[in-house]
Amino acid sequence: MDDFSKTVIGAVDKIKDSVIKIEVYNSKGAKNQPVGTGSGFVFSSDGFAFTNSHVVQGATDMKVTLMGGEQVAAEIIGQDPESDLAIIKISPSKFSVSKLGESSNLQIGQLVIAIGNPLGFQHSVTTGVISGLGRTMRTQSGMLIDNVIQTDASLNPGNSGGPLANSDGDVIGVNTAIIQGAQGLSLSIDINKAKSIAHQLINNGKVFRARLGFMLQEIELNKKIKSHYGLKNKKGLFIVKIEDNSPGSRSQINEGDVIVEFNNKPINSLFDIFKELSQESILTMVDIAIIRHTDKHIFGIFPERNAA
Repeated sequence: MDDFSKTVIGAVDKIKDSVIKIEVYNSKGAKNQPVGTGSGFVFSSDGFAFTNSHVVQGATDMKVTLMGGEQVAAEIIGQDPESDLAIIKISPSKFSVSKLGESSNLQIGQLVIAIGNPLGFQHSVTTGVISGLGRTMRTQSGMLIDNVIQTDASLNPGNSGGPLANSDGDVIGVNTAIIQGAQGLSLSIDINKAKSIAHQLINNGKVFRARLGFMLQEIELNKKIKSHYGLKNKKGLFIVKIEDNSPGSRSQINEGDVIVEFNNKPINSLFDIFKELSQESILTMVDIAIIRHTDKHIFGIFPERNAA
């Protein structure tokens, strides 16, 4: 057997038993009507599992099928539609737990493996490579999702909520969407952000976040710019678009600027700024440092509570 096949098989063996099939029902009169299926994966010994918010949205009942075919009950612990993440908890049973990895050191071109239940075909495996990192993208439904991992691993309806794993079988992302009409363009939510959101959902049942109104993309900083201004970060956040009627639109910041510092801290990634915007204390004027062409500017900006 070739080395590539051995790598994929080894990784799948480590994670497949934690992957679950989720069947969602909605009460209509005296009957529960099936409204859809999706995927998920168990990440804790007490039965907490990741899936997508759009998978369980509006569910009045759920059935979860484990790898061995056993069906168990589950409840929704909390969901965050803005990141399209939800946490469910399955009833006590014999299940396996996935190992959550680290997404800060991912590289474009890296092998990835997606597992899920596309179109009802349980525990299907596809492979691909990472095509892009650190992006904010708008899905078909109009939802703006940041900390996105872009891959060419094939996803189909039913894959939503399943794990994206690396060659070691560690989960590095939660599969969330495909872009209709595009070829080989699938999106997964960065596992570092997913872990942070899971912590808030399990402890508070909701996620706090402030908003700036920026569509962002991570980029490498010019070495001369870094040296000239003594910047400690390797990357910055390129402002692709500024939404109307947002804190960004009311500031002096322009599309095309590159964020290098926020709240007096270096910004290397979308996760860095997500962490800052996850604190209620951020709802005041803060400094934001940007590079515009070759000049560095520091402006004030007022993050606002996200109403989503």
